[in-house]
Amino acid sequence: MQRRYCFSLYFDRQDKDIRTLVNRILDAPDSALASLSGDLADPELHPHGIKEMVTSQASRMAYATVNLLRNLEVGGSNSRDRLCALQSLFDEVLASAHSPLRRNTARVLLQIMKDMVRLQGDPTEQLKLAHDFRKAALGTPRVVRRMLARYHLPEMPEEWNQIAFDDHVYDVNTKGRKTPTHLIMDAWIKGLRSLTVLYDNCIELAAAEELLEAASITGMTVRVGIEYQVPFHDRYVSFLWVPRGFVSRQGFLNFMNSAPVQKMQERGRAVLHWWRERALKALELWNERQRPQLEAKWGVSVSPAYADDFLDFLGRRHSVMLRLAEYLHQLVLPSLRLRARQLEGRAAEGDEDARREIRELELLTVDVVYHEWFAALLDGELPDAQVPGNTPDAPELRHLSAAELTRQLRELMPGYQLTLCTENLTAEDVIELLWDCEGGITHLEIFNTKSWMLGKLGGMESISQLLQVLNHGHGPLMKQLIRQIIRRLAQEGDGERLAKFQEILRNVPKLWETYRRSPLRTQLGSNAATRLRSFGMGFAIMETLPPRGVAALRHEGSPCIPIHVPVEEKLVFSEPDHAGWVQRLLARCRSLPFMARLGKERRQEWISASEDCRYCEQGNIHTLGGHNIPAPNELLDKEKAPDTAPGFRYLNTGLTMWGKVLVGFIPAFFTFQATQQWWVLAWFGSFIWFGITGVRNVLQMVMAAQGATRGTLTHWKEHVSMNRLCDSLMYTGISVLLLEGIIRAGVLQQLCGVTVEDRPLLVFAVLNIINGFYIFAHNIYRGFPRQAAIGNLFRSVLAIPISSLYNTGFWGLLLAAGVTDPLVYLAPSAAIISKTASDTVAALIEGLADGKVNMRMRRRDYEGKLRRAFDCYTRLEMLFPREDALIKLARPGGLGERGGREARRLERALIIAALDLMYFWFYLPRAQEACRQVIRGMSAADRRVFFRSQLVLLREREICQLMVDGLIGHNFAKPLAFFLDKHNEYLRAMTQLCRSGIRKGASAQNDAEMPDAVQ
Repeated sequence: MQRRYCFSLYFDRQDKDIRTLVNRILDAPDSALASLSGDLADPELHPHGIKEMVTSQASRMAYATVNLLRNLEVGGSNSRDRLCALQSLFDEVLASAHSPLRRNTARVLLQIMKDMVRLQGDPTEQLKLAHDFRKAALGTPRVVRRMLARYHLPEMPEEWNQIAFDDHVYDVNTKGRKTPTHLIMDAWIKGLRSLTVLYDNCIELAAAEELLEAASITGMTVRVGIEYQVPFHDRYVSFLWVPRGFVSRQGFLNFMNSAPVQKMQERGRAVLHWWRERALKALELWNERQRPQLEAKWGVSVSPAYADDFLDFLGRRHSVMLRLAEYLHQLVLPSLRLRARQLEGRAAEGDEDARREIRELELLTVDVVYHEWFAALLDGELPDAQVPGNTPDAPELRHLSAAELTRQLRELMPGYQLTLCTENLTAEDVIELLWDCEGGITHLEIFNTKSWMLGKLGGMESISQLLQVLNHGHGPLMKQLIRQIIRRLAQEGDGERLAKFQEILRNVPKLWETYRRSPLRTQLGSNAATRLRSFGMGFAIMETLPPRGVAALRHEGSPCIPIHVPVEEKLVFSEPDHAGWVQRLLARCRSLPFMARLGKERRQEWISASEDCRYCEQGNIHTLGGHNIPAPNELLDKEKAPDTAPGFRYLNTGLTMWGKVLVGFIPAFFTFQATQQWWVLAWFGSFIWFGITGVRNVLQMVMAAQGATRGTLTHWKEHVSMNRLCDSLMYTGISVLLLEGIIRAGVLQQLCGVTVEDRPLLVFAVLNIINGFYIFAHNIYRGFPRQAAIGNLFRSVLAIPISSLYNTGFWGLLLAAGVTDPLVYLAPSAAIISKTASDTVAALIEGLADGKVNMRMRRRDYEGKLRRAFDCYTRLEMLFPREDALIKLARPGGLGERGGREARRLERALIIAALDLMYFWFYLPRAQEACRQVIRGMSAADRRVFFRSQLVLLREREICQLMVDGLIGHNFAKPLAFFLDKHNEYLRAMTQLCRSGIRKGASAQNDAEMPDAVQ
């Protein structure tokens, strides 16, 4: 009963539709997944384009998210599907937000959709998320910020100029849990702009290619490197090699495919093969020794482990011993559950031994298998591979010294980044390695989240001091530091290291000169995301975050690590795109004094100096993730908590809107009843008040969208937001109590003795000023454009003379109607007159502000789509340099079989671009005005290219066939009818719009080639 009650009063039909859609996609087999959406995941289709006619934004995002998270295999078609899904998903979320918090809204939408996929099987939670998704998609700042806080995501600047990074992470190929595409998506959600992804001993090129492609989609800077371990005294130390200096992604891949690098890669694969053989040997030992022990201990059978099954589980991944721990943990889980059920009855009767054993079984996680089982399993059987000298059978790469590894890497490529990981190292260890590598080490990983949490960075402060000494050329301090090390080594009797440091002391100028010219830089990494423990990915420099983002990090208890990196603010002024006459006018104005930056866009950038990074107790770097201990095994079925009402926020939208109207109407009605003597205002004043607000909101929303413009296919009603209208009615009803009940009747009349009869101008001025501040406050709370909120402050001033004008006009009407004393009616109507004047100004201010928002979105839509169309044109010109390919495309048959697959792909992309642009023109608010502005800003040559690219719409037969074949899914009837009905009208409009630019630069031959249908 409670669940039925809950679902009848809570949530909307759209929420249930979204949940049903997501679950249908999740339940679909892999082979049928693509058929659910057809080609709608094609990145060429714009989120606001023609595909809006066949499916909703939520369904497209759900399909893309499922496709991205479900395909876990690296390489091949799966990686291509993930990348297409990421491109589609990224475009959808960035295009959805209508508020100033565009990128932060996109981050929230991605996280909500991920949670909907994760919580399959929990209908109530999925419905909550679907409701939150629709609320967040509106872009209301307070809702977005609430969602950011829920998911522990700090607010990032919308300029996307923050310094947020992580220089040490892994994907699923090594120690991580996520595919390269999934890793990039999660990093973007966290707000990271820079990432370094590392692989063990060799790079999987398919994974690296996917990683770099995903990074280019999201605009992130990603570096790919290799982690090597070299022997150093009684342990191994890690070096991170990152090749650099490539001008493109393909340049990096070509370098990795070169013969010398491939030879080094083969040596790295030999190490991976050696680790795999060790894992298979450990698997045999587990079957022979530990499995019988576990069966005897638990009293249940434990399935044997098979090498073939383990290799299938491993796939192409590295970190073999870690994957073996995961495989064994997965293998014994059924036995753990069986043993826990055997003990459950005894534990319920109060047997403490049974309860203790159940707790031990629940805590037997992958972490325990990796660190405790393997230690017991390999003791005496396989030598510890982490101690140099124990494994003489290891490949040659495992025996290279730091100096030899550095020499070989330098021979591969002069431009590189070689980072020394300082885990378990002291300052003297770092000095020795810097000396051995002869300047080959370029960076120090001075901080690592995993090492810090495990207490393995004891030398961080002394290493930081060493860094400052080297980079600032403090030769005497360097000598003093080495002498102290020599005295200590002499006392310990370590002759070999003593002789080396005496040599270093004699050659301090050589070491000092090396790093004085090329400072030793630093980097910080999280070592995320390991399978055993989750150390949150990412760091951010506090000065580069907005105040709300810093406050959120501090509120969440995110640690501020003891590292300080200096940052410097830089202002960059750029020239925005203007029409030619505007640019000429601005150029003349900038010659005047103090006008040099007139009309330029200001962009804030931050520059960090990693070579000046230093240790200090109060650092300026926050981690963006916590430290999560592995969750215990869930061996016993837990009792489900009783269903409870979802909460006020999840009420049905219809009920919520009626509630808002009543919250505003009730105080307004009783305020008029209490303050008005004239029966008309006493009974109908609240209806008049609400009518003024309703008419004003409808007019301004239609005006902002140009919904009454001829030539569009949208009705004016489609531009009216009922939710926003109900919000306005609620706040305007409350304003009646404020203005009429409290201010006019209470403060002015009762306390101050000021009435409309005596001082009408003063009364109207006070009412309008207070009303302006009240509206400004709730405009900010509701997330209106800042221009509209600020305009409401000045609207009070503008409304004062208008109020007087309305008051005079009402006076004249009453006199004309034969009323002898108009003040009898004017005095109680003061609030109504003030309200009418205020809403008159509001309709103009808020309508213009909303119109600017719509124009900004439309210009972004047009500029993105045209950029893609011009890119396709450029590629076509390179394929066909001796002919006009766009004219060929407009004719039946197009390019035919010429140009191969690439030409067909470009032809299809240009057809999609033309269809999307036609949809913009007829359906999107302010699209026609935005299109005119964009085209007016083009040169004559660009206009000609734009127009000719639209001529592909003349190929009716081919485009109809494309739609039937699934260009925009299987529900193609509506878009097909739209294309057939409107493409000629659209082309005539484009002809008129582009005619001047085309005629100006076109030859007679080109004009003659234009089809008669549009000439």
